[in-house]
Amino acid sequence: MAILERHDTGATAHLTLNAPERLNTLSDAMLAALQGELDAIRADPGVRVVILSGAGKGFCAGHDLREMQAARQSDDGGAAAFADLFARCTRVMGAIRTLPQPVIAQVHGIATAAGCQLVATCDLAVAAEDTRFGVNGVNIGLFCSTPMVALSRNVSRKRAFEMLTTGDFIDAPKAVEMGLINRSVRADRLAAETTALADKIAAKLGAAVRIGKESFYAQVEMPIESAYAFTGDAMVKNMLLDDTNEGIEAFLAKRSPGWQQ
Repeated sequence: MAILERHDTGATAHLTLNAPERLNTLSDAMLAALQGELDAIRADPGVRVVILSGAGKGFCAGHDLREMQAARQSDDGGAAAFADLFARCTRVMGAIRTLPQPVIAQVHGIATAAGCQLVATCDLAVAAEDTRFGVNGVNIGLFCSTPMVALSRNVSRKRAFEMLTTGDFIDAPKAVEMGLINRSVRADRLAAETTALADKIAAKLGAAVRIGKESFYAQVEMPIESAYAFTGDAMVKNMLLDDTNEGIEAFLAKRSPGWQQ
């Protein structure tokens, strides 16, 4: 049984973290599998949206603490192994952000530490109402510094710092209020609501969404003048697409567009 399962439905790629006995921790094997599938999806023009979920009782419990403790047996106390682990995890998070296709986290049970980071890194997130989110490493003496990067770019500084320093959990409705996720739904509606969101995005012009995602993350880090210059160029690129011309012509003629991409 694969540690990461993929099945595609139409233009949507479904990735499922599949180590339920370990609450889908980001083990070495899981990180490698995620990186491999994200790289494959990046090169797959047939995929327009990705849904990332977890098997079993929860979405993801963060890093694999057993593997991390085993690394302490090395001569340097694990320093090189830890640096490599966090670098590989950062590459996976970066791969999600730079993936041309939007990634939707479908979250249930728990999303803790690097698992919460994974949710915050995804472009969109839908969660069951009883899901618990936390960056609770501080409870065991390990401040969630790398998860903090994604968390603090989703919620306000004070709320992020409170979560990081108290280790307290929040539920899905609170996560919506704070901006960590997009919506909270009944557990029995989680898959359907996530799929509906994916289908809505997949129905748009793929080339336009790819340009838009790249521009979105680039401009948020820029001063406003640079952001307008960058996004102006992006809109010119978008306007010159044959499919965009078709979309505008179809709108003006009150018909459905015959997009090729």
